[in-house]
Amino acid sequence: MEPSPTLVQVYEIQTPREALSMAGAGVDRIGSVLVSQREWKVPELRETLDEARALGLGTSLIPLFSDLSAVCRVLDFYRPEVVHFCEVLSGPRAAKAGDLVRLQEEVGRRFPGIARMRTIPFAPPGLGHRVPSLALAGLFAPVSELFLTDTVPVTVPGVRTFQDPVTGFVGITGRTCDWALARRLVRQSPIPVILAGGISPENALDAVLTTRPAGVDSCTLTNILDNRGRPVRFAKDPARVAAMVAAVRRADRLLGRARLHPLPEG
Repeated sequence: MEPSPTLVQVYEIQTPREALSMAGAGVDRIGSVLVSQREWKVPELRETLDEARALGLGTSLIPLFSDLSAVCRVLDFYRPEVVHFCEVLSGPRAAKAGDLVRLQEEVGRRFPGIARMRTIPFAPPGLGHRVPSLALAGLFAPVSELFLTDTVPVTVPGVRTFQDPVTGFVGITGRTCDWALARRLVRQSPIPVILAGGISPENALDAVLTTRPAGVDSCTLTNILDNRGRPVRFAKDPARVAAMVAAVRRADRLLGRARLHPLPEG
């Protein structure tokens, strides 16, 4: 059996027009974000997922809250192919990991057709030992169908660090994670691993060749830039997305990967 090519996933796609643009750029799956537990019914977001499905794209949805009833309402309304959980699991919030395992277990029981993706936090390059990434993966593997690596800040004396842009959640830092440790997870994980954290057109080729993930995910570094050269949230640059997809496909050719990538069943 030939190996599957690298799945390309792009966040944060919030409108039908953006979904159409991403299909044209060659992505496989779009990711959307639901930012409010109170205002969880967003007609345009539902239209976005419907448009993506009509275009043959996969759909992933992050609810930025962890209340079981609220999450279930969201999944029943939007019906994404993947529900993505990305709470911070290290530091003071590590004690909540058990509650999040139980949340995913219950979501799996109630929505067996929706795949569960869990972000596993990784330190920046060279600091992999500072975050228990592999141990956390072992904890969440029984209640997940997919893993996604992403970068979290690590405090090092005398070194300036960065902050999580969304308090309590991992992601959209634009910083690469420790690829050496990510490759270890890819090799030993019983479920597919998507590599995220600072993926761009400039490094996507090396990222795939180095870590051999099932997929790559990009958000910040495929956004348009403001007049100061800073990425604009919720605003994709289709040309950069297409360039990243081209880099991933080049890596696939070098690795001899096949054309179609299956979506894990929930």
